[in-house]
Amino acid sequence: MPTLGAKKCAEDGAPNFAVALAFLVVTPVGNLLHPSRHNSTIYTPPMRVPLLLTTLAFATAAHAQWTLQDAHTTASLRGIHSLGHGIAWASGTEGTILRTEDNGTHWQHCTIPPNAEHLDFRGIQAFDNKTAIVMSSGKGDLSRLYQTTDGCQTWTLVLTNPDPEGFWDALTFDPGSKPKYVYGMLVGDPVNGNFVIYRTTDQGNTWQPLAPTTKQHLAVSQKDESLFAASNSAAVMSGPHGQIAFVTGGNGGARFIFYQHHDPCDCKPSEGFSDIKLPIASSESAGAFSIARRQTIKGYILDADFMVVGGDYRRPDSPSASVFVPHRAPIITSLSRRAIPSLTPPHGYRSAVAYDTSTKTWITVGPNGTDISTDDGRNWRALTPGPSDAPDADKNWNALSLPFAVGPHGRIGFLRDNALAPHK
Repeated sequence: MPTLGAKKCAEDGAPNFAVALAFLVVTPVGNLLHPSRHNSTIYTPPMRVPLLLTTLAFATAAHAQWTLQDAHTTASLRGIHSLGHGIAWASGTEGTILRTEDNGTHWQHCTIPPNAEHLDFRGIQAFDNKTAIVMSSGKGDLSRLYQTTDGCQTWTLVLTNPDPEGFWDALTFDPGSKPKYVYGMLVGDPVNGNFVIYRTTDQGNTWQPLAPTTKQHLAVSQKDESLFAASNSAAVMSGPHGQIAFVTGGNGGARFIFYQHHDPCDCKPSEGFSDIKLPIASSESAGAFSIARRQTIKGYILDADFMVVGGDYRRPDSPSASVFVPHRAPIITSLSRRAIPSLTPPHGYRSAVAYDTSTKTWITVGPNGTDISTDDGRNWRALTPGPSDAPDADKNWNALSLPFAVGPHGRIGFLRDNALAPHK
């Protein structure tokens, strides 16, 4: 698997080589903060990028619409979760946790959780303006989960990694969960040949390891295979029973791994993990980094279209093939899906991807820029700064949760309303 040094470099925006994989599959699917750690502090950021008037549609290079925000931190930010209605939470190095209730006009510096001053919070998942769970990544007990229910004034430690050699990579919750049962999953690097997976059904109050009853229930890893904790988007959830899908890389190869409760091919009950090999170049620093879902049918994990992006973080300017797997494949077993390479791939390594439902646009970000696709990954085009934008308005991003992107040195961007809307 990638060494801890390699995983850390990926998180710090070191150079990489880009791969985007559009995955439409079927079937149910800093540095140190300066405010007091005991008190929350609110700052008002200056807005540096004026509104662009150029459009994105039908252009080789679209114009960036990021407004750069200042939260008064130099932390490297890798966790971001936007809930809509102006509410978003972000997280990063040195125990950094941020919160906004007005689309980033003001960013609140949260109280640092107990004994977390030097933790790297790679992922955060929020449920409202008061409640959130943050995940730190690191070897052994440096991987932890903390929970707040009072708007980040106080935090409670809910889970610590018990595996000395373990490393947690991704924290995800099912957006379709019912209030009484809120499913969540945590995925970590392999221990004893199997990916580590924890599950919650009560919004993260309690967690249990996914207990296998047969080998089919194990997420078996290949030699030197791992997830990348670059943006807390290497895993997604969907479905009525908390199914999960995640993507991997490393020397062991790149794969799309999914867990489901039903095999739609023979209509017989089935439960366990399946996988699809991804045509993405992989190495210690390369593979699939991020997966996003576009739900097509309410149901199981693979009843969705997926986009997977990645590359080699040591070669950030090198593009590579993008692949599309149609949702409406005539045969829907994992062995028969057909991958369709993109004609025009993203312009570099990409660490995060998301789907904008209002404009039917995929957007992906990385150290050297931003790309969008309106044809399900067949063609990507750069989202570049306009004449009155900051010259780097499209660059230096780690993670994405629309309309926000975050990056190193406290970098936060806000995608303006209608930025992805086609020209009429």
